[in-house]
Order: sequence, then structure tokens, then C-alpha cells
Amino acid sequence: MNLGPDAAFAVVPVLIHGDAAFAGQGVIMETLNLHNLRGYRTGGTIHIIVNNQVGFTVGTVDSRSTPYATDVAKGYGCPIFHVNGDDPEACIRATLLAAAFRDEFQMDVVVDLVSYRRRGHNEGDDPSKTQPVMYSYIDKKRSVRKLYTEALISRGDLTLEDAEQSLRHFQSELERAFAETRQGIKDQVAAKQSGQAPETAHGLELPASQREDAGVLMGWKTSISPAVVERVGQVFVNPPAGFTVHPKLKSLLTKRAQMAKEGGIDWGMAEMLAFGSLLLEDIPVRLTGQDSRRGTFAHRHVTFHDKVNGAEWTPLWFLSDHQAKVFIYDSALSEYAIAAFEYGYSVERPDALVLWEAQFGDFFNGAQTVADEFVSSAEQKWGQHSSVVYLLPHGYEGQGPDHSSARIERWLALSAEDNLRVAQPTEPANYCHLLRLQAYARPRKPLIVFTPKSGLRRKEAVSAIADFTTGTFQPVLADRLVPNAAARRVLICSGRIYWDLLARRDKLDQPARGSTAVVRLEQLYPLTQAMADSITQGLAPDAELVWVQDEPVNQGAWSFLLRKAPPLLGGRTLGVVARPEAASPATGSHSQHAVEQEALLDQAFRA
Repeated sequence: MNLGPDAAFAVVPVLIHGDAAFAGQGVIMETLNLHNLRGYRTGGTIHIIVNNQVGFTVGTVDSRSTPYATDVAKGYGCPIFHVNGDDPEACIRATLLAAAFRDEFQMDVVVDLVSYRRRGHNEGDDPSKTQPVMYSYIDKKRSVRKLYTEALISRGDLTLEDAEQSLRHFQSELERAFAETRQGIKDQVAAKQSGQAPETAHGLELPASQREDAGVLMGWKTSISPAVVERVGQVFVNPPAGFTVHPKLKSLLTKRAQMAKEGGIDWGMAEMLAFGSLLLEDIPVRLTGQDSRRGTFAHRHVTFHDKVNGAEWTPLWFLSDHQAKVFIYDSALSEYAIAAFEYGYSVERPDALVLWEAQFGDFFNGAQTVADEFVSSAEQKWGQHSSVVYLLPHGYEGQGPDHSSARIERWLALSAEDNLRVAQPTEPANYCHLLRLQAYARPRKPLIVFTPKSGLRRKEAVSAIADFTTGTFQPVLADRLVPNAAARRVLICSGRIYWDLLARRDKLDQPARGSTAVVRLEQLYPLTQAMADSITQGLAPDAELVWVQDEPVNQGAWSFLLRKAPPLLGGRTLGVVARPEAASPATGSHSQHAVEQEALLDQAFRA
């Protein structure tokens, strides 16, 4: 963590790349861009390129448009050291020079080991089939070991006997490591079969952050005291002396303090209560994303700027003299690199609540690799735990195909083996409880939250103070007006569509209004028997269950529910109301969206 412009960095990052990957992977450019950004500074990363001239079977003329694989780093002023891979001592000198430069200037630096690949990409690959000219030269070259051994012997630094003994020792060490690794695998399999969970993997100790008890605190709960609610509210009306609050934000500050005393707490304030209460309980909070300090939809405003001089004020820093640290950053306009950075940060900080917010949930498309390779499967592949939170704005408000869907269906397709928590809360208090639960719950799991857009300011979407000071996160929210015993038709939904369903039901005549219940599924995964029971308990045997979603029928949660819900519903049938199957997440026409939405509501209530 960078604690200031003059602070020392405790870790020296070293990244090893292939030449084709360094030139071809966009995340390299995104990562280089982070090196001098607050919230992402590492004090400089040393990039070492093992430049073997071939990416699988692709030669340099087909893999990049520049003379050197490292040219992408020139745009950031990073020094680049090209060095002959056949000269080990030159490689060492270049690396030492790179490390000294990084230490002095705290910048990224690149060492390009210009070399070659003697063998193919794997045992079945013959590179001479695709690069015959180059490999005619390589076949005639003597190996680096032989060249360097001869140089050392000719200088008198080594005898032939020393060289042979060193080679035998090296080969025996490889054999020993190979045997120990195979035995380690056998031991691990035996431990799993006996029901044990060893703290080592192949003889390597797990890092402290990955122990089962990492970051565990006793006696926690998701509710917070009235005093904490009021304390968080008050901090927003105590700016530093001489700080000029923007005139358009003065009412927001006053409103937050008022909400903390009188209730009617909205989404933005609920988030401040979640963060503030955790900070007072010594849980660090880190939130990053595109425009996250203000919030894409101007709902958050966690950091304020002096109207006169631009100075920054983050009220959550001033809750107590003994609070944990809070870090809120606007990130680079990147999904891939930033979402990956925050995932890695959360892996190493089990004590912290680490969140990343997409500008719109759709934009996570640019980070899908992170979801596939790490977020959804790292625990199963490597036993690696993360509690990262991804906040993905989702909702059909007629904003078009690239500003509507966070692709709920993709996340649910990745959900298995209790690997994720996936939620779409509709009430501010439930969201607060969810974030606090995420900070404390063990074992750690990534949390995907489909957050609202229009719901951020709906007058109905507010919570009373008592909703924060009592209770906990509710994965299912029952209808408050129509009990199960009176319901003949139960509309089950998640997210924004709930408010539309309520508004439409209010227009119905009795008895339809009093016999149609609207139930919210606030947690989509894990989907448990207890959640299903809370929906069906007390229902008449012939009561109808219908899933209603904004998304097209081939998207959203329906495919997941069609597969997972029937075994939990005790033989009941679950119907569906959704937009027709579509290739695009949403229409690009606002008027067409309105027509579709009206038809959806008509179908839900059988108009």
C-alpha cells in the first residue's frame, strides 16, 4: 500500500513476460498506465521480457507493428534495457541497473532479454515448420551454458571438473525437486481423502492471507447502533475550517445528517453507514472505480472538492481518532487491469472490505477474463480466497443495450460449488447489511452486487433507522401487504422491476390487488432450500408462482432458476414473464422500451 508520496514501498514487483504477450496483450498497456496513479502506485514494477522471437508459432512480423516488443512502454517514459540473452553477466548488469533506476525514480522499468527458443512450444511442436530460416541458425548455435562455461574456464574462474560437478549437482537438484513435488501431490490427495485440510500445498506454506482463519473477528453482527448511525451522519456537516463546500452539495450534507436522525435513508447514505460503521470497528475500506468518488449517477459523493481551491475532503476519514483507514479512488478508464488489481488486493487483505465499481455493469465485459480465470474459479483451482466486491449497476430504464445489463446470466453461469455470492438488493438497509456481512463472513467469497440506477433516488426505496439497527441481510423479502395465505399468484422478482410491479398492482381492482403477492429475491446465489421455503410457506396448493424479469428470456436469472429452482419448490411449477428472446441485452429505442415494459407488466398481471 502506498501511504504517501515519500513513503517507502515494502515490496518490489517483478513481472515476467513473453515478447509476444508484452506487445499483444492490452492489459500490459493498462498496467503500465497505473504505475504513477494514486491508489495503484507500486513504487515501480520491474518487467522482464523473455524474448524468444516466437509467440507459439507466430513470428515477430505477424505479432506486432513495431521493431521491438517493448515499444509499447515508450509512451510512459519507462527506460528499456535490451540485453543479449547469450551473455548471463550482461543480463545481470542490466537487471541491477533496472533495479537501481526503479529504486531511485519509483517508475516501471523494462529489461528485454533478447534470446531465442531452442525447442518448440511443447513436446509435439517443431518450430522449424513455421520458422525454418531462424531455426536453421538456432540449430547451429551452442547453448548458453556451454558458451558461458567456456568463457569462465578461459578466464580461469572455473575448471572443467568444477563445471561438470556443478552440472551434476544441478541435475540432481532437479530430480530431487521433481520427486518431492510428486510426493507432495500424493500426500495432498491422501489428506483430502481422509477429510483433512492441510495448510500446505506441495510442501509450500500458505501465505498468512490465505489461512482459513485469516481476518476472522468474533462477536460481529451486521446491525449497527443508533449512536453509530448518528455519528456517521454528523461527520458530513463538519467540514474542515476554511473548506468551501460546493453550493449544489450543501443540501446533500445536511440531508445526510437529517436522515441519520429521522430516517428515510437512501442508497448513498446506506453505503456511508456500511463503510463508516466498519471503519469504526477497525475494518479498512477500499473502493475504486470510474467516477466512484462521486458515483456515476451522482449518488455517492464520498469525497468533496473545495469550490475555491479544489482541495479534497473525505468525511469518512474523520469519524474517530482510532478508526481504520479508508481509501476511495477514481480509477483509470479500465476494467481489465483495475478489476484484476482489486481482486489481487483483496486476496492479500483479508481484514479489509475491498470494492470495485463499474461505471455501468455492462462495462465489466472488458474484464471478463478476470471473472473466468480468477474470481469464479481461483478457490477451486488454487485454494485462493478473495472477498472482493464488484458493484455492477444494472437496470432497464430505456438507456439502450450498453447501459442496461450487467449480464446476470453470465455470473450465474459461473456460480457453482459455493464459489460466489450474487445479490441484487432493492432496499438501502439490506444493502448495508450485505456489505457488512461481506466484511466479516468466513470463508471468504467474492460478492457480485447488481446495484440500482433509478432506484438510487426512488422515494419508495428508503429505509428506516430501525432497519439498520436491527436484523441482518435478508436473501428473500416477502410482500408486506399481501401475506402468503391470501395470495393466489406470487410474482417473484429481483431488482428494479419490483417497483414497477408494485405501482401496477396499486392500479388493480380488488380482489386481484389483494391476491397477488410480489416477493423479492435479493440473493440469487447461493439459492438455498430455506430461501425457497420462505417463498412457498403458507401458500395454497394451487397458488401460482411466476418469475418476472426485465431482461429477455434468454438472459437475466431465468435460465439459472429454471435449472435450480424446481428441486427446491416441492413440486410446484415456476412460470416466467420476460421480454422475448433477443441477441441484444436491450432495445436502443426509448419508446420501444416503454412499449416492451408495458407489455411485460400486462403479462405479469394477466391484463
